[in-house]
Amino acid sequence: MARVLVLHGPNLNLLGEREEEIYGWKTLEQINSDLKEQGKAAGVEVVVFQSNHEGELIDKIHEARGNFDVIILNPGAFTHYSYAIGDAVRAVNIPVIEVHMSNIYSREPWRGKSVVAPAAWGQISGFGDLSYQLALAAACQLINS
Repeated sequence: MARVLVLHGPNLNLLGEREEEIYGWKTLEQINSDLKEQGKAAGVEVVVFQSNHEGELIDKIHEARGNFDVIILNPGAFTHYSYAIGDAVRAVNIPVIEVHMSNIYSREPWRGKSVVAPAAWGQISGFGDLSYQLALAAACQLINS
């Protein structure tokens, strides 16, 4: 069975409680549950992990080698300055889809720069929790092609 790893970066554990006008009302647990159901329907196992720590996310990216077909990554604020996460994405030779719930290009100017995007296969942003579902649909297409 194909496997997709979904990595959630810093502060995403507070979804449903923080800045609902930007991130919506769904909790991370609800988003993860929706993704697992969507994956099950598509015949794909979805494994989720959240961390507020850059090194833990990098470790999970490294551990994905040989274990996952695609990574869906929401690096949170690490998007804008973590060259280490960008390097990890480049190093593992696994398709990575960068995800953001908000449109990072329509917010503060510093959010409009992603140092991860050049290493990713693609980026989906601005669709709230639907961004994750769109990314999983894209991951399934990558797996099946």
